[in-house]
Amino acid sequence: MASYLVAGERLVRAVAPGGELEQEQLPRKLRADLEAALERKHKGGDRLSGSARLVSFRLIRDLHQYLRERDSKLYLHALLEGSEIYLPEVVKPPRNPELVARLEKIKIQLANEEYKQITRNVTCQDLRHGGILSDLGKEVAAAFVCTYLGSQYVFTEMASRVLAALIVASVVGLAELYVMVRVMEGELGEI
Repeated sequence: MASYLVAGERLVRAVAPGGELEQEQLPRKLRADLEAALERKHKGGDRLSGSARLVSFRLIRDLHQYLRERDSKLYLHALLEGSEIYLPEVVKPPRNPELVARLEKIKIQLANEEYKQITRNVTCQDLRHGGILSDLGKEVAAAFVCTYLGSQYVFTEMASRVLAALIVASVVGLAELYVMVRVMEGELGEI
């Protein structure tokens, strides 16, 4: 969290001897703290180029309070012209190698589980459980019904619609038989 201000040239000139704050007759401690803060240079490797004069917010609050109590014509916003809030660079701690290894292991496990879930119904169905043969009749019947109902927009006669549906159902049935033979051939070849 920010707790410092990078003093602009206006604030530096105001605090310097002969500056605007000299007329305000600042309390000795406040003036000494301001001068000490402005003389001290902070070497910053972050967004600040070179060195910067850092003034704490507490010191700025004290200055503001003093100027308000005296009803000064010198306003804080004018003094802080050109100043910036100092945000130090956040240094991330190095990650624990054990934790990184554990996270990688968990990511791999989750990826494997997701892959298994996605591909669980992609594999060939087991012939012993009636998977392909029982679906063959359903697929042929579905192809027949779909073609019969869809052909009503093309053919007006009932015979043409039935003939088109039989042709499509036969093609689907033959294609399914071909795939089933290739799968059984592949499974028998692996044994």
